[in-house]
Parts: sequence; C-alpha cells; structure tokens
Amino acid sequence: MPGRLAAWIHWVSNLRDFGLRSFAGLDRIALGRRGEQIAERHLRRRGYRILERNFRASGVEIDLVAMDGETLVFVEVKTRRTARAGKPEEAVIPYKQRHLRRAGEIYALRHRAHDCPMRFDVVAILEDSGGRHLELLKDAF
Repeated sequence: MPGRLAAWIHWVSNLRDFGLRSFAGLDRIALGRRGEQIAERHLRRRGYRILERNFRASGVEIDLVAMDGETLVFVEVKTRRTARAGKPEEAVIPYKQRHLRRAGEIYALRHRAHDCPMRFDVVAILEDSGGRHLELLKDAF
C-alpha cells in the first residue's frame, strides 16, 4: 500500500506541470519526502547509522535521527526547487532551531541517550535546472 500512495503522490505532483496548482501542498510533501530519501542515502554512504525517521515531539518533527560514530545526530533536511527564496539551509531559522533542540532533548531523554555527545546537522538540497546540489552542514547550530 505505501508504494501505491507514493505513486499516487508522484502522479498528482506531476499535474502541476499541466497548470493544476491546487495540488501544490501535495507537491511540497512529495518534494520533502524525496529530499529526505536522498539525504538518508547520502548519510548512509558517509557512515551514519539511521536510527529513526520523522521523529515527532513537542509539535516538531526531526527528519532523521542517526549515529555518526559515537555522536547522536539530529538531521533537518531542506529541499528546494529554486534558490529564489534563498538557500535551503537558510530556512532553518532560530525559531526552528529552538524547537528542533527541544525535540532533540526529548528524544535523548526517551532513549536514555542524554549522556552521549549530540549535534544538529542540516542537509540542504537544491534541485534546479542545473541538477541536484546537496550540502551536508555538520553541527549547523
């Protein structure tokens, strides 16, 4: 069933190419999910061990929770189709950072990991006419 849902979302997101903008919300969701999958593959190749996807706490979602060696890493993924509104990583404003920190603290407490080193990384993905550009910002905030 999840494969069917993904296929349907992909199909609906392609409707935007035919001028049907009412599906813009679904289009953004599909873009975000695709970005998270790309980021996860990239992090695995760099030696990260993915512990959890889409962890929710305190009204915030942490896209990926991983281990990088002995360090617990909370990863925020930002994907954009264009840089018109700024670089993807610029969307992780101080307000968002505070909420991600709080959710990270909750994760560490729930999983008894409050004693291990922690950091927050951002994976910024820009998919434009020039191709896909991915940047991993370790210890971003």
